[in-house]
Amino acid sequence: MNAMRLRRLPVLGALTAGGLVLLTAGPAFAHVSVQPGQAEKGGYSTINFKVPNERDDSSTVKLEVTLPADHPLASVMPQPVPGWDVKVTKSKLPKPLEMHGEKITEAVTKVTWTGGKIEPGMFQQFPLSVGQLPDDADQLAFKALQTYDNKEVVRWIEEPKEGAAEPENPAPVLKLVAPAEGSDGDAAAASGQDKGSEKAGAENSASKDASDDEDGSDTTARVLGIAGIVVGAAGVVFGVVASRRRSA
Repeated sequence: MNAMRLRRLPVLGALTAGGLVLLTAGPAFAHVSVQPGQAEKGGYSTINFKVPNERDDSSTVKLEVTLPADHPLASVMPQPVPGWDVKVTKSKLPKPLEMHGEKITEAVTKVTWTGGKIEPGMFQQFPLSVGQLPDDADQLAFKALQTYDNKEVVRWIEEPKEGAAEPENPAPVLKLVAPAEGSDGDAAAASGQDKGSEKAGAENSASKDASDDEDGSDTTARVLGIAGIVVGAAGVVFGVVASRRRSA
């Protein structure tokens, strides 16, 4: 009896260990996210909402993305996704935005994709071109609703908090970073170099023209001087000849 118990212990231990592995390494459920996860402040970017299907028995048939109201974006353009229809919803802004010298009184507040299907075990990306991104914020949260064909709606609307654990249904977040150092400076420097080159070229051209003018003036003066000498010499010769004829 004791021998049989001893034989069973390794088997029970292995089963227990396996059960612990299954419990602790359970499936890490994916969620709707923004890719790439960051963009430069004050610029424009193309972002993709990556939507995985987390269900084994139903398909995703609708995605609604609400844009942040505290930082409205003047330009939002969806890229066509084969098999999906897209609807862009605009709303009036409480405070107009300025973009390229023009006042913007309304902005896109929601983008909805329908008509397609994300099968179990698959994912789909929904691209948006957005801008001008704010320069006074560190991130933008895009609240998303994912609807399945069994009428289930998963609300990805919880904004992650710094230093806190990830919420159960986190909203897609786009991190905003400072522009790469030297990007604007390099452009200005390049512009300055171009202007400097143009100025130097103009100066060199002017100098060359002046030099050509001086050379031309010198040549003209020399020609006139030589012509004067020739005329003078001819006059002297004519005078001598005339004097001899009179004496004869």
